[in-house]
Amino acid sequence: MLFRAKTISGYNLDSDDGEIGKVKEFYFDDNHWTIRYLVADTGDWLSSRQVLISPYALISVNEELHSISIHLSRKQIEESPTLYTDKPVSRQFEQDYYGYYGWPIYWGGANTWGYSSFIPGNSELVFPNVQPTKHSNSTGKEWDPNLRSTHDVIGHDIQALDGEIGHVADFLIDEENWSIRYLVVDTRNWWPGKKVLISPNWIERISWDDSKVFVHLNLEAIKQAPEYTDETEITREYEASLHEYYDRQGYWVKEAVTKAHLL
Repeated sequence: MLFRAKTISGYNLDSDDGEIGKVKEFYFDDNHWTIRYLVADTGDWLSSRQVLISPYALISVNEELHSISIHLSRKQIEESPTLYTDKPVSRQFEQDYYGYYGWPIYWGGANTWGYSSFIPGNSELVFPNVQPTKHSNSTGKEWDPNLRSTHDVIGHDIQALDGEIGHVADFLIDEENWSIRYLVVDTRNWWPGKKVLISPNWIERISWDDSKVFVHLNLEAIKQAPEYTDETEITREYEASLHEYYDRQGYWVKEAVTKAHLL
């Protein structure tokens, strides 16, 4: 099931022994477009620090109760490595964080992953053997350049091959493996348009300095793309028709091949 990032923001976070706060935003890896951390708003509890929750600990999303279950205790979270609110996430912090919880790191070598065989709330995972990113050898206290905030990226302009056509309005996140499947693009600030979906696989590059996302699609193709609304049910049939429209292979085909190679 796919969830909108804006919808999940504000959901209650239920640990093994009580509520710890609410979802504030997400940090994602802009190499693999996968959620690496959920950022919690803990209110007065641990208010001086950023509380990050890895998808390793996430069990399920409950739409009816507007909550996310976490397989961690309050004590575990309280005693986890501290990341102060005025500091970005460093690779050293991530090493300490994953070491504290006893989870495999997500960067470098065979453990570079996009959760292709991810089981929420379960640290017994299988990882695809993919190539490390160019930052995979990073150590020390330098900031992790690949982590981006969903909150910060919302509003970035979309640059097609032949002009600008809107901005990032939201993200659709796959609950099964916490991949970002689609960017929701609102085209109505450039022409009397609509919202459409664009896969991260169709992104050519991103200029973080200019707050601009470059996609390998032309304006007309995006204008005529299937419309997306907040009420749209994202079924596999809908996704297949979307990918067929853009003449692109579905992500589920590639992931099925990856899983088959792991067996």
